[in-house]
Amino acid sequence: MASIRDVAQKAGVGVGTVSRVINGSGYVAEKTREKIENAIHELEYTPNELARNLFKNRTGIIGVLVPDLDHPFFSAFARETEIALYNKGYKAMVCNTIGSSNRELDYLNMLDRNMVDGIITGSHTLHVDEYRRRKHTIVSLDQDFGPEIPMVGSDHTYGGALAAEILIKNKCRKVLHIAGVAPNVAAKNKDTTFKAILTEHGVEVVDLMMEWNKFDHLSYWEIAKEAIRKYDGIDGIFSTDQPALHYMHLAMKAGKRVPEDLKVVTYDGMDIARLCYPEVTCIDQNVKFLAETCTDTVLGLIEDKERVPQKQIIGVEFHQGQTTYPVELNGIF
Repeated sequence: MASIRDVAQKAGVGVGTVSRVINGSGYVAEKTREKIENAIHELEYTPNELARNLFKNRTGIIGVLVPDLDHPFFSAFARETEIALYNKGYKAMVCNTIGSSNRELDYLNMLDRNMVDGIITGSHTLHVDEYRRRKHTIVSLDQDFGPEIPMVGSDHTYGGALAAEILIKNKCRKVLHIAGVAPNVAAKNKDTTFKAILTEHGVEVVDLMMEWNKFDHLSYWEIAKEAIRKYDGIDGIFSTDQPALHYMHLAMKAGKRVPEDLKVVTYDGMDIARLCYPEVTCIDQNVKFLAETCTDTVLGLIEDKERVPQKQIIGVEFHQGQTTYPVELNGIF
């Protein structure tokens, strides 16, 4: 196996000149660079990535924490983040915490032991102090850790208001609202806004709270069955994609017609909401842009490119499906 000294000898230059070409640092004349690149190619020399990263005091790796890769939103976020990082010359180390504070802490400790250049976290089971005391650069998806750690999230307040407007204008009178958001997560804003607007307009809201960080299908089936069993007269539902779709499935099996008897609005707008029938009316989060913004933010901090805002809020988008009647939306609520 060829070494850097072999490359230098073949190109007729010093080892330091070869090192500058490999690391992209310092000036090297074009003709000299070509000789070195030809020598690398002929000798099939592979630079020692670990050694190069140690020299730069970088690993080229970003840790990405997500609560459950089985959840469509978080799997899409992990995928788009990996793509965004790769396009910027970095690799992603994806850590799946399965909604467990112990797993999240174990992964966070591992990442903080000099294995990565920075961390993007979408997991939210640990106390904020666990993140604030870390030495690595951290960017948070949807959780406000305070001014020390930048946050990227969707405009959940507008999303909740939009869902409320849709159901009010569809003349719903008794709406099931399934939620399960921890108090310190920004996504709770959609739920508080949604409920406040409906209540203000005289619409009865039936709250059904899921255990936080429960993302498995069995939990969705159980909450949907509970809602069907306990509550009569529901003519509208709002929740993230999966709980709403599970409820819609059971309601239709019980004889309800959508949208005639039941209006359905979901939040997230993942592919699963497009593939079901009838196609669901959604408030879509822009996962690709969320991932790219998290990536740009963490790399901007690592590479000292520019000052980044403490909070970056990404707009949500409305998708008209077949589970509500089309109405004119003007954001009056």
